[in-house]
Amino acid sequence: MASLLCFQITFPSKMTVKPLAVLNKAHKMRVPFKLKQGQNRLFHQLPSGLNMEVIEQKSVKNKDPDEKSSEKRPPLVFVHGSYHAAWCWAEHWLPFFSASGFDCYAVSFLGQGESDAPAGGVAGSLQTHAGDVADFIQKSLSLPPVLLGHSFGGLIIQYYIARIRNEKILEVETPYPELAGAALVCSVPPSGNSGLVWRYLFTKPIAAFKVTRSLAAKAFQSDLSLCKETFFSSTMEDNLVLRYQELMKESSRLPLFDLRKLNASLPVPSVPKSSIDVLVLGAKDDFIVDVEGLGETGTFYGVSPVCIEGVAHDIMLDCSWEKGAVVILSWLHDLSR
Repeated sequence: MASLLCFQITFPSKMTVKPLAVLNKAHKMRVPFKLKQGQNRLFHQLPSGLNMEVIEQKSVKNKDPDEKSSEKRPPLVFVHGSYHAAWCWAEHWLPFFSASGFDCYAVSFLGQGESDAPAGGVAGSLQTHAGDVADFIQKSLSLPPVLLGHSFGGLIIQYYIARIRNEKILEVETPYPELAGAALVCSVPPSGNSGLVWRYLFTKPIAAFKVTRSLAAKAFQSDLSLCKETFFSSTMEDNLVLRYQELMKESSRLPLFDLRKLNASLPVPSVPKSSIDVLVLGAKDDFIVDVEGLGETGTFYGVSPVCIEGVAHDIMLDCSWEKGAVVILSWLHDLSR
């Protein structure tokens, strides 16, 4: 173990595509996230005709002539996990990274946030979610981006990377654009979450019960203390936890995955040696992704994970959110050298 230190269809341009679901304001978030200064809410139309929410915050141009021009910096695309949406990045990290000279885009998967919902009982699969990210990148960005994924969003990015690398080595044409890098933040490991669950059952049975109750039974939506324990540090102010709890409650109108089908499709395909730089970042106080899970992801990509003290699973919303942002910014600067 390394040491700690989701078949895409394209349509002719003149073809009219009937959406699988119709915009319905009654099904959108009843507790909307108020955008911050410099942010815009866009809707990217997918090949299905459904609209995917994107919160955009363009870079603040550098005034220092010695620093690298922001036009040459890769855009950043942020990918959320279960019970979250684009807003979770817009709270702190989009302002931080745009002020550091990066164009930022946070997506909400179908059935999440302000995005349309597809027909059926789940939002999609590992393959469809990754395909939606690829479609956005292909149609909206002019430079290869850095993907940043949290929790199950990190697993979606892992599938994206495997799709690029395996199809490239087989010389198969792929609609998945190249990346400048990828940051996996408190990410579910390549084998999925089953290993995490079994380890908790045998080593931390009380924690296993709490995690299952919190996430599978959605008890975090009504139990403030359990919500804090699951996602945030113990020092997080209750009024902030309550605000994020309400946003998480409204963020997921459909489950992000059918977990049984997801687990049957894992582990993520092995990745041939590639030029994609990967950062594996975890949190010491993570109640969901344990040290072994973090190490598994690091070993898979041949990198040493970075584990940050004093932050919990929702590293981008926690009271010490700057700690993770600073580590990623340093890594991004190394990418440019």
